[in-house]
Amino acid sequence: MEKETIIRKTEQYVKARLEHDASGHDWSHIERVRRLGCWLAKQEGADLFIVEMAALLHDIADEKMAGSETNGMQAVQRWLWQLPLPTEESEHIVSAISTVSYKGGHGSPPQTLEAMVVQDADRLDALGAIGIARAFMYAGNRGHLLYDPALAVRETMTKEEYRHGRSTAIHHFYEKLLKLKDLLNTESAKKLAVDRHQFIEQFLRQFHREWNEASVD
Repeated sequence: MEKETIIRKTEQYVKARLEHDASGHDWSHIERVRRLGCWLAKQEGADLFIVEMAALLHDIADEKMAGSETNGMQAVQRWLWQLPLPTEESEHIVSAISTVSYKGGHGSPPQTLEAMVVQDADRLDALGAIGIARAFMYAGNRGHLLYDPALAVRETMTKEEYRHGRSTAIHHFYEKLLKLKDLLNTESAKKLAVDRHQFIEQFLRQFHREWNEASVD
């Protein structure tokens, strides 16, 4: 089976699993991460096939979607094992996927250039206008408040606190999204992140201005 066929089959598998997701991890997100990842791979000299496959499968493994990290990684491995891929390529894809998730800042660092590229592509999609839209989509899907100024921003937290502690849509910007620009791996991604990061900062200034204006008699 040619690699192009493997990619097409994987597309169909992922789309069937995620196309109706309403948390910001739907097929459109996968497509954007795949597109960004492939572009970054070309800029950085990474293996394009490994990057594309890992980008396609990265949210199949996400514990937010799969229920647990173990379940997610097992689903990815089952899919890869039934494909005619050399063991080293399957392991390379699994390794790249295993370090994508932020996990409250407790994720394992990427071990390969391909892992760095896929992680960067996923984090770029959490920035800018799309990142803002996805943050509110995720908060609404999880039943989080829009904002509570009495709630402190968590500067440090365990993975469990990050996943299940009390937060709001706006707090998520401070607890994760504004940190991403400085956590990117590749120079190509860092350049793309500048405008997206600044757009989030601009949005937050406007949000707080309007929030405070609304409380004026």
